[in-house]
Amino acid sequence: MAAAAAATATLPLRGQVAIVTGSSHGIGRAIAVHLALLGTKVVINYTSNSAQADAVVAEINSSFPNAAVSVRADVSDPASVESLFDAAESVFDSPVHVLVNSAGVMDAEHFSIADTPAEEFDKIFSVNTRGKFLCCREAANRLRRGGGGRIILLSSSLVAALKPNFGAYTASKAAVETMARVLAKELKGTGITVNCVAPGPIATDLFFAGRSEEYVKSVVEACPLGRLGKTDDVAPVVGFLASDGGEWVNGQVIPVNGGFV
Repeated sequence: MAAAAAATATLPLRGQVAIVTGSSHGIGRAIAVHLALLGTKVVINYTSNSAQADAVVAEINSSFPNAAVSVRADVSDPASVESLFDAAESVFDSPVHVLVNSAGVMDAEHFSIADTPAEEFDKIFSVNTRGKFLCCREAANRLRRGGGGRIILLSSSLVAALKPNFGAYTASKAAVETMARVLAKELKGTGITVNCVAPGPIATDLFFAGRSEEYVKSVVEACPLGRLGKTDDVAPVVGFLASDGGEWVNGQVIPVNGGFV
């Protein structure tokens, strides 16, 4: 990371503050590290694994001292989301400029809609949809006005693929995409943009959980680029949307899937 930082000639997001939910691992972690490379002060949000979150903070701060902190918050709880924004503003003495909502869960077993337990549906929607709603609501009231405010939500290319046995998960992400488009219009006049990034199959623990080697092979074969995506394939797209260059992109869903869908 230090070498990458040294090679970075400019820091287009210098002085900005970003909250990245679910950033102790996986795609969220890669996004947080990338935003730090662009000059952002970053809040690493986690729910349970403080050691993972602290490791991300240490990695960022080794190259950019005092540029990252970890904050525990359950995105499905309104008071916890409010405290997350409070902590970001307090630690960095600044309004939040960027919210990246990466926190998400997927059912360990892949049920048909006919066989999906209600409690499994509720668990998925609690984090993937309610969590993003609560974070969006807080961001809509607290992000910096007048230009540069960015809300970026992680969706999924499964919304476009409509594959069987992912009904609850896909529905939770489809709701997020609709919410993002509506919120982009509601924030007219604030200078805040709202977009979704929809990754395809990405090589993370979330993707591999409960999946056979044969299944993974079939996904790779279905991708025109012949591989799973990497977290570093997603992070630069989020970085672009957070930057001045992404200002004219608003209310959109950006697929990042190697042509998988």
